[in-house]
Amino acid sequence: MKIITFNQKKTSTIGLEFDELIPDEIFQWEEKDFQKYEIPIGNSRFPLKDYFDVDVVGSAESPSDVKIILNGDLTRIKYIGTKMSTGEIVANSSVDLHCGSEMSGGEITVNGNAESYAGREMTGGILTIKGNTREFCGASYIGDWRGMSGGTIMIHGSAGKQLGECLTGGEIYVKGNCDILAGIHMTKGFIQIDGDVTRWPGGQMQGGNIIINGKLSRLLEGFVDPEIITNPEIEGKQITGKYIKYVGDIARNGKGNLYLDADKNRNFL
Repeated sequence: MKIITFNQKKTSTIGLEFDELIPDEIFQWEEKDFQKYEIPIGNSRFPLKDYFDVDVVGSAESPSDVKIILNGDLTRIKYIGTKMSTGEIVANSSVDLHCGSEMSGGEITVNGNAESYAGREMTGGILTIKGNTREFCGASYIGDWRGMSGGTIMIHGSAGKQLGECLTGGEIYVKGNCDILAGIHMTKGFIQIDGDVTRWPGGQMQGGNIIINGKLSRLLEGFVDPEIITNPEIEGKQITGKYIKYVGDIARNGKGNLYLDADKNRNFL
């Protein structure tokens, strides 16, 4: 196992882009390689050593043998773990945009909050956010209609609007609350929100499953055929509790399933 530790020396007012510093690319690097490396900042590059001290311990025969640890104030560090396929990254701070975007494997843990587009267009791997995340987590990117298609996102805090937009697969779990339009345009996949949801989950969804264990403030009219289900089995997962199950969004001839905790959402009955 090779452990590569980045200890921050100073911050940047412009976001540093870390997409090149993934296990796939740097598993053979030693300290001298990091000393020479220049990191993208806007339209320019600057020496990484101006911003981080890098310690390398151990060796790796493949990228899967690499663990990257990022220490410091990472709120202006973008693209952490972008396109990684294996290995592990631990960010010991809140992070900037696009953390875990397009990742296909491996594991990322954020010990803080994550900015917008965390886990966008993921195809595999595990992204764990110990704090909150903002809009478009697990979503598509501007101009595309395909969001996350595989892997797992675990959010221990709350999520912003349009969680899992255009979801075509994979699983998203939110332990806290969620803003509007979770699962909008989704066609496949699984979203579970344990807290409250402001309004309109599943807008224009055509397939997949959304479970809300908290209270929903407003339901779209396109969800129909409510029925009470106890302990449903959803995509091979045994869910405990009593739920109101809807089908929708009929505005798109959708066949998705929306499950609301029956006790907390009696007003919809």
